[in-house]
Amino acid sequence: MSVLDSFIAGLPKAELHVHHVGSASPRIVAELAARHPDSPVPTDPEALADFFTFRDFAHFIEVYLSVVDLIRDAEDVRLLTYEVARDMARQNIRYAELTVTPFSSTRRGIPDAAFVEAIEDARKAAETELGVVLRWCFDIPGEAGLEAAEETARIACKLKPEGLVSFGLGGPEIGVPRPQFKPYFDRAIAEGLHSVPHAGETTGPQTIWDALVDLRAERIGHGTSAPQDPALLAHLAEHRIPLEVCPTSNLATRAVTDLDRHPIKEMVAAGVLVTVNSDDPPMFGTDLNREYGVAARLLELDAAGVAGLAKNAVDASFMDETGKKALRAEIDAYAAAWRG
Repeated sequence: MSVLDSFIAGLPKAELHVHHVGSASPRIVAELAARHPDSPVPTDPEALADFFTFRDFAHFIEVYLSVVDLIRDAEDVRLLTYEVARDMARQNIRYAELTVTPFSSTRRGIPDAAFVEAIEDARKAAETELGVVLRWCFDIPGEAGLEAAEETARIACKLKPEGLVSFGLGGPEIGVPRPQFKPYFDRAIAEGLHSVPHAGETTGPQTIWDALVDLRAERIGHGTSAPQDPALLAHLAEHRIPLEVCPTSNLATRAVTDLDRHPIKEMVAAGVLVTVNSDDPPMFGTDLNREYGVAARLLELDAAGVAGLAKNAVDASFMDETGKKALRAEIDAYAAAWRG
């Protein structure tokens, strides 16, 4: 481990783009697969490495959904959520906005109230026992269409769990135009939720514009294609609309072909507020610490620069100002002690 890697490992962090089911560790995935032997997911944690090797984005979605199918009752949901928080605590993640897809569970028969109760119970336990503050982004799985959008908006607006802060849209972008989801985002925004759709991961800049105009996005998930449109980059920079960048994920799903040519450099050079995230970490053989290391190399950052990246995530989060001030101060104190 390099000196900078050691600094990153101990650095207090926030994460803004990380998926609930996609954060299941090989141990938990294998345990769930053993409980549900009709699943194609391997029960051997070592075999999961091959299973999580993706040919392209479509294959990633196929594999992801097979893991989603392992979450079949409220206890599965609670166990997964708490274990994700445990993995975050090991990385010194203090705060995370976890992207949760209720529709994937409710359509498999888990009652919506039981699903919400399970994640909320895990959230409260994680904060008390692990020191990790979790907040939720309820996410529409775009490939499931408007039925999923209606169900996600209904659960978000009717049940309103205490930890819910935002409303998102994930899944494939090709063939899933953003504007059709406008009525559902309008409902969520009217209920006080923030808009954080994925856009421009595997499609061009127009998808990002659609997310900004039609879905009133306050942050953009991925935004990988943004540098293809200088006017878009300028707009993001001027309006301080953050990008949730996930370098290793982009490589694994073939959204980029070469990590050394990842557009994060162009984003930062244009003055865009960039945050670093892990997306679906065990599936991509990564974690947030590793993603900070990748970003540090690509952006040629020292420890002070990495601490600045960590504060970007705090600034772009939906924490209250008291929480933001406290986490910024913790990051500054850690960096000062490291220099000393």
